[in-house]
Amino acid sequence: MGKTIIEKIIQDHTKEEVEPEKIVWMDLDIRSARDFGGPNVVKNYEEEYGDAPVADREKTFFTFDLCVPPSSLKYADNQQICREFSRGQGIEVFDVDWGIGSHVLMEEGLARAASTVVGTDSHLNILGAVGSFGQGMGDVDSTFAFKTGKTWFEVPQTVRVLIKGSFSSPTTAKDLTLCILKKLGTKKAALKAVEFYGEAVRGLDLPGRITLCSMVTEMAGIIGFIPEYGDSLKTEIENFSGTIFSPHKADENCSYSDTLEIDVSGLSPQVAVPFAPDNVQDVSELKGVKIDTGFIGSCTNGRTEDLAHASQILKGKKIKEGVTLKVVPATKRVYKEILERGILEDLFRSGAIISNPGCSGCAEGHIGLTGKGEVQASAGKVETAATCFSEANAKDFTVLNPTLMPVKEPGPAARAKPSTSSMFIPLVCRIKSTAGRSRSE
Repeated sequence: MGKTIIEKIIQDHTKEEVEPEKIVWMDLDIRSARDFGGPNVVKNYEEEYGDAPVADREKTFFTFDLCVPPSSLKYADNQQICREFSRGQGIEVFDVDWGIGSHVLMEEGLARAASTVVGTDSHLNILGAVGSFGQGMGDVDSTFAFKTGKTWFEVPQTVRVLIKGSFSSPTTAKDLTLCILKKLGTKKAALKAVEFYGEAVRGLDLPGRITLCSMVTEMAGIIGFIPEYGDSLKTEIENFSGTIFSPHKADENCSYSDTLEIDVSGLSPQVAVPFAPDNVQDVSELKGVKIDTGFIGSCTNGRTEDLAHASQILKGKKIKEGVTLKVVPATKRVYKEILERGILEDLFRSGAIISNPGCSGCAEGHIGLTGKGEVQASAGKVETAATCFSEANAKDFTVLNPTLMPVKEPGPAARAKPSTSSMFIPLVCRIKSTAGRSRSE
């Protein structure tokens, strides 16, 4: 019997024979911890192992992204705990200026095709976008991984999802992702790997793949892979990460636990509304909803291409009075790119608030919270949006693609139909990623 993608990756990292639902010991290429969970990893490590060295310091990292710079003494202390431990162990820290850890691991070529990566991040399965098996873990398991370079894992079953049809402007990869989430819900892919096939996903660029794979968590899945790709994507990923892109493909005679089909022909912009990840509607159903705050960023929609979409629709316009638009680049590299391309200036002139890189709106305190009774339109993740903007605070929130945000139209001379009402503005614009940069930049 052939093997699925996840089975092949695990088989490469274990001496045991791999089969679905079997627990095996697996070698790890990379282990990481962030400023959330990281301090507990340090505490556990020192209690269990004292000052013994980690298994391989060249493969062990801390990434600070949740609350950067720290907005409380607690976070400041926690980050310093990780720094001091790292100095003693010789571990590299991607500090508060780097941005979202999972993205940094991809940019730096640390998370690469067919690799295994664990860390204290529930959305580390985003690494499936580059063919890597990324998995979030608790601090106890992460501590053991730091010391041994191994972990145990139950080999997940795999669901094959065929996406039929195609979509076009103004629909984006985020709308595709929300559509898939609506169809799969939180049960059909629960605790399983997912392989996505079909024309609609084959044509996704890297940022689009990042969007889809980052939200496998909201589907309750273990990891998502998009095996089909063209030469342009291979070049894009290799320039992006500085690594050779050679991902695994499933064998033709492998066994899937289920095979599903989703037709996205004619797909229009989608929106997830309270209070379940799969509570997805067509944006047109929310016509007339007043928006108080907009957010563009997170590991799901914080790449240069996402911010370029927004900047082009906002160029020459102003954010509607009474509305706040928060923009947070995913990483330092993204920030540099939007600065060099004039994207940051366009966003600034529109009235947007641009923050330093990080987890932003999905992290309490980074770029502000949503008050009681406010309605937020977010291009972040459904799960974390529901946490930060919950029933106790925001009256409502929406999760949608980054090109759909409230703006005020320019003066009458520049528009055909004057309007000052809050609206959703669709736009599609694609810009290729630039080549990878060294860590010193």
